[in-house]
Amino acid sequence: MTKPAISSADIRRICGDMPDWKVAAIQAAGGDINDLKQAVAWSTGDDETTPLRHLPPGSPAASIYAVLIAGEEEEDDRAPR
Repeated sequence: MTKPAISSADIRRICGDMPDWKVAAIQAAGGDINDLKQAVAWSTGDDETTPLRHLPPGSPAASIYAVLIAGEEEEDDRAPR
């Protein structure tokens, strides 16, 4: 049995506004809503909802996490100081 796909509406409801390319990449990761929630918890540093010490490499949650944090360093570099 395959996991239900994550809709763009679900992604934006959970993650907030984000570029279309990130939504498409999250959908392409092949995870479900629980994978998305786990990745969001990791990306926000919410330790109370991250019982694992790390995301399993190659897992949908790890792939989604990589999408969520993509571009953050560039954004930090452009921030006014």
